[in-house]
Amino acid sequence: MSLLIKNIALHFIAKLDESSEANLQFGPENIEVTEKLNSFIDVLHHLYNGKGSKAYAKFNTMPAEGEKVGFDELLSRYLDDEQSFTQFSVDAAERLKQELDKYELVEAGYLVICHYEYMGGRFMFVAIIPVTEHYSVDGELNISADKHLDTAKLQLAARIDLFDYLQNSQNKSYISFIKGRAGRKVADFFLEFLHCEEGVDAKEQSLTLVQAVEDYVATNQLNAEEKQNARKELLSYCKEQKESGQEVSIKALGDVLPSESEETDFYKFCQEQAYPLEENFPHDQAVINKVTKYSGYGNGISVSFERSHFGQDVVYNKAADTLVIHKVPPNLKAQLLALLEENNSNAD
Repeated sequence: MSLLIKNIALHFIAKLDESSEANLQFGPENIEVTEKLNSFIDVLHHLYNGKGSKAYAKFNTMPAEGEKVGFDELLSRYLDDEQSFTQFSVDAAERLKQELDKYELVEAGYLVICHYEYMGGRFMFVAIIPVTEHYSVDGELNISADKHLDTAKLQLAARIDLFDYLQNSQNKSYISFIKGRAGRKVADFFLEFLHCEEGVDAKEQSLTLVQAVEDYVATNQLNAEEKQNARKELLSYCKEQKESGQEVSIKALGDVLPSESEETDFYKFCQEQAYPLEENFPHDQAVINKVTKYSGYGNGISVSFERSHFGQDVVYNKAADTLVIHKVPPNLKAQLLALLEENNSNAD
């Protein structure tokens, strides 16, 4: 296993009523790192990586209002060996309680704070994992209830890239967090707990990147096949970066996309056109996927096709507002033939 836990802490926090104070229960000190615990964090790591609805941030340079110590300062004290990991996690948990008490929210779960290494990277993972009750039946048909960590409902979670934070503090994306939770108050309280502010907008950067690539292939007067190959190279590169947890590099992408010379490569093109793109940034894979594929859904109809088929196997008539599909996919064709046969039998 390539994941290595350096330190880990587990605390429990619960606020069962909007108007009440949160209850905080501290976990044991110096938790022993076992193989089972290592596997648990490995599952959380990959689960977090798989979350598509993430946003990116950096620590707020302004001091936290009404508070002496922010999460960033607590983290620095730990990383500088000024305090133990246990004390860092306790102080962080108390800060979380203070933030939760400010909001009319109902939250409960286990606060996991873990410093770990993975594939050469160093990370600090912070999450509130909700608890769900489940039931079981024994051999005597006795029903019993128990509780378990519901990792499938992980929503309040953030990860700090420690290497990026320490080596490049000007970066706007060394903190990532899940952004899919409904309710702005929930996101606000968690961001305030971390004392950070949103930095790079991954979706906006990805949309700009797609437009830049389209402009680039048009400017270089590539034929239809070359344009499609360039789009596939973009898609392939971004998928590799996403799978490895790495950011998109405009310079590296310049080495991937076709060019006649260094003077006309994609990196140089982006500089000359002054696109509002960061040199390196986390991307939104869902946006990049659309560069080679078109899809839509409405009125019970779902259509998806590769861009290269447009105008050939897929033809749109603007005047009649119709879409004609040639070379129907075999699995769809089999279903259509079965449906025709069924309709004919019913008609008889």
